[in-house]
Amino acid sequence: MRTKGLLLDIDGVLIVSWQALPGAVEAFAALREAGVPMRLITNTTSRTRAGITSALQEAGFPVEINDVITVAAAAAAYVQEHHPGARCLLLNRGDLGTDLDGLTLVPPGTPPTEVDVVLVGGAGPEFTYAALNHALACLVEGAALVALHRNLVWKTSAGLELDAGAFVVGLERAAGTAAVVIGKPAPAMFATGVAALGLDPASVAMVGDDLVSDVRGAMAAGLTGIQVRTGKFREAQLRDGGPAPDVVLDSFADLPRWLWGA
Repeated sequence: MRTKGLLLDIDGVLIVSWQALPGAVEAFAALREAGVPMRLITNTTSRTRAGITSALQEAGFPVEINDVITVAAAAAAYVQEHHPGARCLLLNRGDLGTDLDGLTLVPPGTPPTEVDVVLVGGAGPEFTYAALNHALACLVEGAALVALHRNLVWKTSAGLELDAGAFVVGLERAAGTAAVVIGKPAPAMFATGVAALGLDPASVAMVGDDLVSDVRGAMAAGLTGIQVRTGKFREAQLRDGGPAPDVVLDSFADLPRWLWGA
């Protein structure tokens, strides 16, 4: 078996709106019982590692906190290394809490000259016109722009909704700057997951619903890219002229059969 370990996206692969997708719990449990090394790497910014773990457990998945790698924790490590002591303005939906331990977060409305980093997380009602204008003012005054991810949309029970990537692009263009992106498809997230598995990239497969961020990002990092037809996936994406996934499955429920037949 060429694939020895798995990196799994969460939203759209295992759950939608924190409800398990059909067959996902059973497939995850089968892989865990078989001893397949797995890590869950997520651009989700609405919950901490502890919150994600708890929500997945409530949905029936046998996961532990050390199985989860969040983009917020990776972003905190980046800012501490590259902008030590920075005063950070966070624009995000939800509470990232302990995943941002060690960062100095300033309150909304802090004068732009007193902000060193604009940290953009997941989009939501907090992304008001006033909040975005304030972030722009901070960037114009010289603050660095760090995006936890640049996903354009995410899938909820109500359908597709705009995510932070749409606003990151706007801030970049308006301020004449470029964001440092931490989450998938940036190589750092895949490297972190592979290192946690203790494997080499060629023996790891990434399973995702986002063709660009999850699948092609993983393939560019040397992993096998597995696309599932759930979550935000749309069939037309496979005809966009970009690299085809290594594997396409109807859902995560089909993964054990593919893995053990591969």
